[in-house]
Amino acid sequence: MKTRIKTVISDAVAASIVEAFPALSVTADEIYKSLEYPPDKSMGDISFPCFKFSRTLRCAPNKIAAAVSEKIESSGALDGTSSVSVAGGYVNFTISADFLGGELLPEILAAGADYGRSREGEGKTVVIDYSSPNVAKPFHIGHLGTTVIGHSIKLLHQFCGYNCVGINHLGDWGTQFGKMIVAYRLWGDREKIEAGGIDELVALYVKFHEEAERDPSLDARAREEFHKLETGDAENLELWQWFKGVSLKEYGVTYRQLGIEFDSWNGESFYTDKMPAEVEKLREKGLLKLDDGASIVDLSEYNMPPCLILKSDGSTLYPTRDIAAAVYRAETYHFDKCIYVTSAGQSLHFAQWFRVVELMGYPWYDRLVHVPYGTVSIGGEKLATRTGNVILLKDLFALAIEKVSDIITEKNPSLSGEEKSETAEAVGVGAIVFYYLSSGRIRDINFNIDDALNFEGNTGPYAMYTYARTCSVMRKAEAEEISPSGGSIENDEERSLILTLSRFGEAVSAALDEYEPSHVTRYILDLCADFNRFYHDCPILTADDEKTASFRVGLTAAAGNVLKSALSLICLKTPEKI
Repeated sequence: MKTRIKTVISDAVAASIVEAFPALSVTADEIYKSLEYPPDKSMGDISFPCFKFSRTLRCAPNKIAAAVSEKIESSGALDGTSSVSVAGGYVNFTISADFLGGELLPEILAAGADYGRSREGEGKTVVIDYSSPNVAKPFHIGHLGTTVIGHSIKLLHQFCGYNCVGINHLGDWGTQFGKMIVAYRLWGDREKIEAGGIDELVALYVKFHEEAERDPSLDARAREEFHKLETGDAENLELWQWFKGVSLKEYGVTYRQLGIEFDSWNGESFYTDKMPAEVEKLREKGLLKLDDGASIVDLSEYNMPPCLILKSDGSTLYPTRDIAAAVYRAETYHFDKCIYVTSAGQSLHFAQWFRVVELMGYPWYDRLVHVPYGTVSIGGEKLATRTGNVILLKDLFALAIEKVSDIITEKNPSLSGEEKSETAEAVGVGAIVFYYLSSGRIRDINFNIDDALNFEGNTGPYAMYTYARTCSVMRKAEAEEISPSGGSIENDEERSLILTLSRFGEAVSAALDEYEPSHVTRYILDLCADFNRFYHDCPILTADDEKTASFRVGLTAAAGNVLKSALSLICLKTPEKI
């Protein structure tokens, strides 16, 4: 979404630069994209760099800047909303206090929850495949990336008008179920699993791998049992459904804590009867080749390893299922984009089957998008369910919730019972999510529990507490019948807060364009810092006069509205009392 400030400036600059240099053809949109925020606030609020036009105009950047500045000032194109200065090859603009407080703030207040939205997605459908845990395995910290990045991407698209279909493509098919079936028959106890849930299933899975190291024949038995499952063996299907039910019960608790709901739970198994048609299409197009008994698509021409479609025993693999799923989604949802949020370690896999889909002739192949993210390790050691080296999300959340609950008891003893419990859960879970989304998604994370649960500094609890602070001010303002309004800026704290509020739409657009929720996370921290400086330095309800109090309540209301929207976009809840 374009910001109001930059739009005003880009329109004026475009008109002035064309008047100053008639030979140059440039649009307001091109100017808008060139505008920058100066590193030093003393230089102005917005800068227009003239360097890119120097070669075309055969003119020094400082001379271009001087000419543009002169035309803008003489024409009055900015309608009194800013002052203009030149520094080297930059035209610097300082936005007037009257515009910020008298026009921009009332616009932000009037927009309310819609402030920062764009309508670019209207009439478009986006399918987002994310979370997708493997059935019979627990949610651990390694699943947090796909889950919260994926859901944030969905929320960002919804915020910008897209029709979104969130799909939890459960890992409910594959050789691992052959392993689980073998493990259950050898060492399992139904009553123990019913009581212990997914933890008992994991214990069986870990035991299978320990025993398989001593007895490799177990792997062959697992492959045989999965093949029986694929071919409809009734007993294996019953066990598989049971494993799935036990798993989904626990997953539901985690999704509730995160506030996540899915539009589809169709996992890999859903596409079992849809895969043969795609395999046949590959044969008809002459794309399938036999390689040591397995069926592959040769991708050497594209500098990629072959894409495996069928094992030598005829069993399917991940690419087979993903291709069938993509075809089904294209035919069912008619998507404009189909987004897959997975570990960067799967980048080759997606590049391979995306290419196969293109070779098959599907016209929507270029609407498939892989959004990778970095790995999570503990003390530098990679997570692996088979070895039991995991931090379970339920344990991590419980630890965070307990710590928050203790802090609430100390700082706000008036909160008790259900309200305290809900707030502790919202802030505790939010602390973990915010910690994860604070960095760029592609960065690897060496997860440190102490850092994640640090409630000082640039953390989720700090951001959520800042929002609660705005709510507290607004409750008191309502009690004292002080209404929010625009007004006159009196100091740098007020000015800085409005300027930061103006950038929300840009943060949303950047996050959407780059599939990068951390743009919003960083924006939240900037807004919290500006609001808290304003809160501490500027009396709000006790201001010297009624107009100033109303204006500062308006600033608080705007900050609260934007924080609520921004926190919601990164999967955080927004309790009004902490």
